[in-house]
Amino acid sequence: MATPGPVIPEVPFEPSKPPVIEGLSPTVYRDPETFKEKFLRKTRENPVVPIGCLATVAALTYGVYSFYRGDSRRSQLMMRTRIAAQGFTVTALLLGLAVTAMKSRP
Repeated sequence: MATPGPVIPEVPFEPSKPPVIEGLSPTVYRDPETFKEKFLRKTRENPVVPIGCLATVAALTYGVYSFYRGDSRRSQLMMRTRIAAQGFTVTALLLGLAVTAMKSRP
């Protein structure tokens, strides 16, 4: 019984280059987006989510500030407000995803 020799591929594999598949474009966009461009595009698609994020950060910041000053009643109120703002943000995110999913259907 003969042992098979080592298999040598015809074209060497280069990990720095993606494989070429006919008829498949690896990216949807022609030019890669920068962070700023992507942020602005996503904000235009669903403008309520950044508003909810800002409200969450504002409530958290003011709550921590109130806690630092010793105003525990205001601090508790702001922490509850933060939870409400987070719920608003998550709801806006899920509704945005649902609307996007409905738009993509033919």
